[in-house]
Amino acid sequence: MNKGVAAAFGAYVIWGFLPIYWHLLATVSPAEILANRIIWSFLLLVVFLTLRKDWAWARPALQNKKTILSFVAASLLLSTNWFIYIWAVNAGHVIETSLGYFINPLVVIVFGVVFLHERMRPYQLAAVGLAAGGVLYLTWMHGQIPWIAISLAVSFGLYGLLKKIGALNSLRGLTLETAVMGLPALVFLFFVEANGTAALGHQSLQVTLMLVMSGLVTSLPLVLFGYGAQKIPLYMVGLAQYIAPTIQFFLGLFWFREEFIPGQLPGYILVWIALGIYSFGELWNWRQRIMIERNLRAQSASSTETQTPGAAAPGR
Repeated sequence: MNKGVAAAFGAYVIWGFLPIYWHLLATVSPAEILANRIIWSFLLLVVFLTLRKDWAWARPALQNKKTILSFVAASLLLSTNWFIYIWAVNAGHVIETSLGYFINPLVVIVFGVVFLHERMRPYQLAAVGLAAGGVLYLTWMHGQIPWIAISLAVSFGLYGLLKKIGALNSLRGLTLETAVMGLPALVFLFFVEANGTAALGHQSLQVTLMLVMSGLVTSLPLVLFGYGAQKIPLYMVGLAQYIAPTIQFFLGLFWFREEFIPGQLPGYILVWIALGIYSFGELWNWRQRIMIERNLRAQSASSTETQTPGAAAPGR
């Protein structure tokens, strides 16, 4: 379990510090960063799955039209999310990106109710209401909707919804998604190379290496998360997801020195209270389920012990 905790938390820490990585590539256009991220992620995932000899899933997936359509949609949502995030970081909106990932779990709840007809528990309703109040307050403060945060939350929430109903795990799914995005990304890279605006191989060695390594910084946390999520309780995964936006928030505040008006604080506090209510409710539900399972096992064991003597009697 300790390895699982380290892997899952390590994944969120990497995601939290990604703004620094993308900021170091500020001389490259967001579109070219995105294209490189897609291509190098796909190549790395192909190598990883080949080393694991994990390709048996590919043929059935490619023969299923429903699977292909869902992953085409997922790839569009993921590329949109990545592009907005990269652009926002290099445009000086790191704090707002953190807000997007803070409210993402609550957006997922709403999507579950709307699309999967899930029932919203009272604490979830309270959390969603408070978060909505926080976003409305920030909208009123700025005089405009925090569209970066909402776009990130909605695109990633819809992406998560498709992944939930999908038939492939995260690594296999990302391989298929980057394959779908790969051809347009490759065409774009050839285009910028042909018109002389490409950064890969034309700017500094650091920039070139970082573009190539963008596949690793994309895939590594996903591998760590996939490993960790299998080893630790679900409530810990839920709590760990706030590590990344928390790091992003403080990076925007203290590293990038972004402007943060004191009047914005009440909006964020409402969102944080909402997340606290949501997290406490999820933890409580998890503990209740564990207690019920323990009681059922205890009753089953007691029933077995009671029946054993009677079962053995004929043999005496």
